[in-house]
Amino acid sequence: MQHIRHLFYFGFIAYFFLACQTDKTPIKVGILHSLTGTMAISEQAVANATLMAIEEINQKGGLLGRKVIPILVDGKSDWRHFATEAERLITQEKVSVVFGCWTSASRKTVEPVFEEHKHLLFYPVQYEGLEQSPHIVYTGAAPNQQIIPATKWAFDNIGKKFFIVGSDYVFPRTASAIMQDLIKQLGGEVVGDEYVLLGSKDVKEMIAKIVKAKPDVIMNNINGDTNIEFFKQLREAGITTQKMPTFSFSIAEDELRSLDKNLMQGEYTAWNYFQSISTDENKKFVANYQKKYGTNTVTDDPIEAGYISVNLWAQAVRKAETADVATVLKNLPNQSFIAPGGLVYIDAKNQHIWKTVHIGKFRTDGQVDVVWSSEKPVQPLPFPASRLREHWEIFLHDLYTGWDKNWANLGKK
Repeated sequence: MQHIRHLFYFGFIAYFFLACQTDKTPIKVGILHSLTGTMAISEQAVANATLMAIEEINQKGGLLGRKVIPILVDGKSDWRHFATEAERLITQEKVSVVFGCWTSASRKTVEPVFEEHKHLLFYPVQYEGLEQSPHIVYTGAAPNQQIIPATKWAFDNIGKKFFIVGSDYVFPRTASAIMQDLIKQLGGEVVGDEYVLLGSKDVKEMIAKIVKAKPDVIMNNINGDTNIEFFKQLREAGITTQKMPTFSFSIAEDELRSLDKNLMQGEYTAWNYFQSISTDENKKFVANYQKKYGTNTVTDDPIEAGYISVNLWAQAVRKAETADVATVLKNLPNQSFIAPGGLVYIDAKNQHIWKTVHIGKFRTDGQVDVVWSSEKPVQPLPFPASRLREHWEIFLHDLYTGWDKNWANLGKK
């Protein structure tokens, strides 16, 4: 009798193992980006790159012999809607991962959703740091991979007087605090710090204050299509690149297509990837992207980060031999990938990725000339050393409560 029980037991195990090996059920993944509203100018292209990476995986047979099915959702440039859709993707669509968000307000709003469900989000955009969630992989730049080196370079190469502008939500406010800490440490001066509501075109007062303050450089943390009006009015006020250059942290090649390239020539930006980077991987990436989305399209840093995100997740799935979220999470640390812009890998301590830093100047053809590079990947440090971690957490808490428990200003100046 015991012999029969053993045969039954091992037979059941063999059947279960065989069933797992022959599972051909598609793997559903969520893509959560703004396809409409003020942030569509940036996020649509990141969604496109994410879809392209998934298509490439499917063309090679999928993952574990299973097709990857993307569920594309519009965040509508509304961080509260992002949270609603994140909940739906996890609980109703039963996705194995979500790729998405751009603004930190949207990421901050969906973070508790992913933590409550012990799920997984890949966030593909440079951001202000001060965060480390076990359920988010940050494939954009941490502050020491963009904001901090760019501010130091501007101080060393442009001037000592800074005017900081931004959209009124958590990323620009925090980026400004990080910049101000460093500028003070270097012996520079912040002569202005002004904000405009996300999506607003009302920049007249901001421009007037810049003209009056006469800074050496403008540090621009404005997001979305507000930048179109901002640069238009800068030029109308007589502020040129030669007189007063601007350093932009949320304008890359894709956003530049919506701006007057002649007006933008010579302005500065800092990212971890430019389309003009000459590697074999990047040439292939750009060619494939333009073949799929048109020869007039461009690639840029968040687009590349969206593409990186899918590939890093896919590698973890292959290593885990399952798309189960909890198991994939355990297999993410130290995953590396030869990206279009060079080697990247996930830091096991904070789930940000090591990335190379580049500073560049916009050209009239919509591309970027690199003027400085770290040359090697930089370790991500999400909490700048200028303040203790608990002090940064108090800073964030005060912003959140000051906006009536939101991660952005909903309408107050």
